[in-house]
Amino acid sequence: MAVDDKHISYRIYLVAVFIFVMAIAIVVKLTNIQWVQGDYYRKLAKQRTVRNFVIPANKGNIYSADGSLLATSIPNYEIRFDAKAPKKETFEKYVKQLSDSLATVLDRPAGYYEKELRKARENKNRYYLIARNLSYTEYVKIKGFPLFSLGAFKGGIIVEQETVRKHPIGKIAERTIGYDRIDPATGVEVGKGIEWAFKNYLNGKDGKILKQKIAKGQWKPIRDVNEVDPIDGYDVISTIDVFIQDIAHHALLKQLEDYEADHGCVVVMETETGHVKAISNLGRAEDGSYYETTNYAIAESHEPGSTFKLVDLVAILEDKVADTSTVYDSHNGVVKYYGRSVRDSHHGGYGKVSLARGFELSSNTVMVQAVYDNYKNNPSKFVNHIRRIGLDKPLGLHFKGEGRPIVPHPGDKIWSGISLPWMAFGYSVSVTPMQTLAFYNSIANNGVMVKPQFVSEIKEWNKTIKKFDTEVINPRVCSPETLKKVKAVLANVVKKGTASKLYSKDFSMAGKTGTAMVNYGKAGREGMYYASSFAGYFPADHPKYSCIVVVHKPNTAKNNYYGADVAGPVFKRIAQKIFTDAPSTNKIKKIDTRIPKQDASYDKYTAEANKKSSQIPNLKGMPGMDAIALLENLGLKVKVNGMGKVKNQSIQAGTNISKNTTIVLELS
Repeated sequence: MAVDDKHISYRIYLVAVFIFVMAIAIVVKLTNIQWVQGDYYRKLAKQRTVRNFVIPANKGNIYSADGSLLATSIPNYEIRFDAKAPKKETFEKYVKQLSDSLATVLDRPAGYYEKELRKARENKNRYYLIARNLSYTEYVKIKGFPLFSLGAFKGGIIVEQETVRKHPIGKIAERTIGYDRIDPATGVEVGKGIEWAFKNYLNGKDGKILKQKIAKGQWKPIRDVNEVDPIDGYDVISTIDVFIQDIAHHALLKQLEDYEADHGCVVVMETETGHVKAISNLGRAEDGSYYETTNYAIAESHEPGSTFKLVDLVAILEDKVADTSTVYDSHNGVVKYYGRSVRDSHHGGYGKVSLARGFELSSNTVMVQAVYDNYKNNPSKFVNHIRRIGLDKPLGLHFKGEGRPIVPHPGDKIWSGISLPWMAFGYSVSVTPMQTLAFYNSIANNGVMVKPQFVSEIKEWNKTIKKFDTEVINPRVCSPETLKKVKAVLANVVKKGTASKLYSKDFSMAGKTGTAMVNYGKAGREGMYYASSFAGYFPADHPKYSCIVVVHKPNTAKNNYYGADVAGPVFKRIAQKIFTDAPSTNKIKKIDTRIPKQDASYDKYTAEANKKSSQIPNLKGMPGMDAIALLENLGLKVKVNGMGKVKNQSIQAGTNISKNTTIVLELS
C-alpha cells in the first residue's frame, strides 16, 4: 500500500506541475495578447464590428443647351427600424401613432405596422425593414413621423440611400450622354459619352459614415452625423438642343426603317461655334427595331466615297493647277489606271464637262483625272493638302473611342500606284463622319475649322465653374478666293446636281452626296455593302448649321443606295423642320421655343413670392422651369427630380427662407 501511495503522490505532483505550467502559459499568452499584440487584436475586433461605409455623393445633372434634363440622379431611400433603440416608455407612447402614419403613406391596413413593430421589438430585431424605393418626398414625410422624428438613437430610424441614373428624354442621344459605372464582372470602372468624359466634374466626392455590425451580418449607423459629408458633383451643360435632337433622331429613324438599313448616324452642328446640337446613332436589332448602339459618328472610320471630293476641289483651286471652268472628258464614264477601272455611276459618262460640273454631278472620272493629271508626278503635294486641312489625325474629342483616320502617304507600305486616283473619289482613305462634318463646316464657317463641342460649361447651381470656349483647329483651310468658288459649287450640287431632288426655292441648302462601297477591297468582296451619305450646311447663303447623314447597308431591293436618295432626304427634313419652326421666315435665329412657356399661373406665383419674399411659396402645379427660376431668385438652391410640373416640394409652403438652403422639387 505504501508503494501505491507513493505512485499516487507522484501522479498528483505531475498533474500539479502540468497545471502550473499551463497556468503560466495562459498567463504569458494573456499578457502577450493584452500588452504585446493588444493593439492588433483590438484593431481587428473593431474592423469586424465597426466599419466606415461610403456615402455616395450626389452626381451632377447633365442639361441640354435649352435647359432640359438629359441625365439626372434620382435618390431611392430605404427605411429600417432598430427595435431595441427606443426606451420602453418611448416606444409605447408613440408606436400606435407611428403605425397609423405609416399605414396611410405605405398603403397598408390599419393596425398592420403596430403588430409588426411590436413583433420586431419582441424579437429584438435591430434592422426591421419598413419600406424600400421611397422618393425624397416620401422619405422626408416618414422621417417626421412620431418616434422616428426622435432620430436614430431615441427613435430607432435607420435610413439608407442609393441613387439611380435616369435619362428623362428616354433613349434619344443615349450613346452620347453615355454612362459611368462599375462592371460587376470585373470590378473595373467603365463608361462612354459625356458621363464618362466629364466624370471628374459630375461625380463629386464621396463621404463616409461609421456603422456597427449587428445580427445576421447587417450593419447600422452608429450616430446621426457622418464621419465625412459627401460633396455633390457639378452640373454639366451640354450643347445638345432637345428640339433639334428630336428632329434629327426621328428623321434618321424613318429613313433607316424605310430602307431596312443596318445602321446610321446624323450630326447637326452650329457652324460658328462647333456646338453639336444633335447627334443620333442608331443600329438595327434582331427584331428589326433601332436603338442607340455604337457612337458611329465618332467611332466608325471608313472610306467616305464622294463626300471626299471636296478635298480634291480645294487642293486643285488652292494650287491653281486647274479652275472650275477647266474642261475634262469623262471618256464614256470609264478611265483606267494600272489596269483597274474608275467608273461613273451614270452609264456612258457625262461627255466633256467643266471641273465644277463634274463635281456637281459627282463624276468619278472627271475628279480622278483632275487629281491624277496634276499630282501624278508629285503625289505628296496632294496628300499634304489633306494634312494641312487636318483630316489625317483625330479631332481630339473628349470621348474615348474616337476612330482613327487613315491617309496613306507616298513611301508608306500601303501606298501603291492606284492610291492617288482612288483617294480622289474617296477610297484608300478612311475618316469618321464627324471629321468629314468638321471639314464641311469649315467651308460654311468662312474657312475656319472648329472642333466639334459637346459641352459648353460646368456649373454649380447658377455659378459657372468652367467654360469651354470654341476651339479653332485650323484658322484657314483655304483662301477666300477658293472658298467663294467652292461654296458656289456646293450650292449648285443641290440646285442642279446629284442632290437636285432636295432643292427648294424657299430654302437654300448646300452640300455633297456620297455613295461608298464598304469592304469592296476584301478578297471576293466579302461583306461588301453600300454606305450612303450627305454632308452640307444650311442656309447656303448665311450658314447657321452644318449636318452630315450616313446610312450603312440600305436594302438595295427597296429602291436604291445613292446618297441623294437615302441620306439626302434626312438632311432636307432636318433643315426644313428647323427652318420652318424658327422665329424668322428668312433667316435662322437662335431657337429658344423649347423652354416651357410661363403659363398664366406664373404671375400668381410671382406675385405671391414678392408679397412673401421671406417665405417658401406654394409651387404645386407650377412648370418646373418656372419654379426653378422663381426659387433661385429667392436665393435658394434647387434640385429637381423628373420633368413636367411640380408635384411635391421638400420644404413646405410658408416656411421661412434661409439663404442657400436646398429645396428638392419632384415633378410629375
